[in-house]
Amino acid sequence: MRYKKAQAAMEFLMTYGWAILVVLVAIGALAYFGVLNPGRYLPSSCTIGPGLACSEFKVTNVDTNSVDIYVRNGLGKSIGTVTMTLTPVGGSACSAGTTQDTSIADGGLGHFQFSCALASASKGDRFKGAISLGYIASGETLNHTMAGDITTRVE
Repeated sequence: MRYKKAQAAMEFLMTYGWAILVVLVAIGALAYFGVLNPGRYLPSSCTIGPGLACSEFKVTNVDTNSVDIYVRNGLGKSIGTVTMTLTPVGGSACSAGTTQDTSIADGGLGHFQFSCALASASKGDRFKGAISLGYIASGETLNHTMAGDITTRVE
């Protein structure tokens, strides 16, 4: 009598064990093929720091390999000697384009364009980079630096 209860318990555990194993294999296969990649579902974002905001941003790999970032000045005063660097995660710094603004008026918009080596990136891939923006505020002599980041898809 005792063996029948033990056998029933063992069959119960084995049945659920196989079911759990099948589910784990299915989840592993989905993760391996990239279906469960959380990076695919994260929104695009660009942040710099308090008072300076990324108004628009775009990463393009078709022919241009460029990154365009528009920065809105909300510091309450004009800023000058503005420089921005962009370094992709796991890559070397992008070179600045010719449209870099050197000053941004209060409430104004500055356009920064970079040329990055995006040869291995294709349309839809995730681009992530670190931003460093330096400026001198109107009426001041000290150089200020703000750090930020950009995460978006290659278009």
